[in-house]
Amino acid sequence: MSRTRYTRRLPAAAIVAGLALALAACGSEGTGAGAAPAASADKLDPNADLKQQKLNITIWDGYSPKDLPDRVKQKLGFPINIAIHDTNETAMAKLTASADSGFDVAFVSGQYAQALNEQGLLEPLHHELIPNLANLYPEASELSYDKGNKFSVPYTWGTTGICYRSDLVKTAPTSWNDILDPAPEYKKKVTMMTTERWLALPALKSLGYSINTADDGQIAKAKDLLLKAKSNLLAYDDTTFGDRLKSGEAVMVEAWDGWCPENEKNIKFTVPKEGSDLWADTMVILKTSKNKEAAHAFINYILDPEIHSWLAENIMYKAPNKAAMEKVNPATIQSFPSLKMTPADLLQGESIIDLGADSAKYTRLATEIAAQQ
Repeated sequence: MSRTRYTRRLPAAAIVAGLALALAACGSEGTGAGAAPAASADKLDPNADLKQQKLNITIWDGYSPKDLPDRVKQKLGFPINIAIHDTNETAMAKLTASADSGFDVAFVSGQYAQALNEQGLLEPLHHELIPNLANLYPEASELSYDKGNKFSVPYTWGTTGICYRSDLVKTAPTSWNDILDPAPEYKKKVTMMTTERWLALPALKSLGYSINTADDGQIAKAKDLLLKAKSNLLAYDDTTFGDRLKSGEAVMVEAWDGWCPENEKNIKFTVPKEGSDLWADTMVILKTSKNKEAAHAFINYILDPEIHSWLAENIMYKAPNKAAMEKVNPATIQSFPSLKMTPADLLQGESIIDLGADSAKYTRLATEIAAQQ
């Protein structure tokens, strides 16, 4: 079993520059007045000769099987060229740098798919060309950034919680406050994330606020809580928190479920009682694509249970695909209990949505927390 580390979200060093670029690319507030209308659907040919088409795709490194191009060519008859992006912001820069990015299909997180659609950059999905949508859990069409899967298909989904060493804590954590204000013996043994929406998440949830709030007063209270928490932290860590747990340097960390190394003895994952998020990574088709029939065929192929189950077996993320999850080796699920989380469990979390211009408030929050000594 292989497991590739990749940065699906913005690393701390690039928060300001990356978000500024993404906001410039996405334009005005996505959910408010003045947002650009979504694009209308093109007329597609269900009998198109796919062998005359080809696809350019951008995706995170390690997020699909290495032999995917060979498989697609053999199964569907057309070539695909895979480009790599390290963060959502890098993908947004690629997709919005010119009138035609040259990409046909992109893998981006849900709120970024929402932003692209609101700018009229995505092709509305032709569900009749994606019959394998029937393999998805019904709940996968209820995600708030795209109810009904009008312009995106969820590829992975999950949540954020506390990953911890059960042998090094007296009592299992149950609250975000266990990290924000740890017991004296755990101070300097906990980590949190720096990516702005996930930096803010523990504080917002502990205060009973939405993770999508744009209320200045609520964000200010979250800032105060995060500043108090900073002195208790071992580090801010978006990528190596699992290694810190393994070594015993850390005893509790904020973590995405798929990155909690639950296969290690005494390492467990829990969602705090105040609740958490529901994040999703999606597949979208660019409006400028000249190969839209092939793009739909590609997404349909990914939703094949044999292909989509690769996710859970290799990077420990849940596929929102019922037929695929039923194919996952029971031993894998036993080793990574977070894979047992049901769609109903996940929908207890709050979907992260694009905040348009208000995203800058979270950029500013992260910058101010980082600057505080």
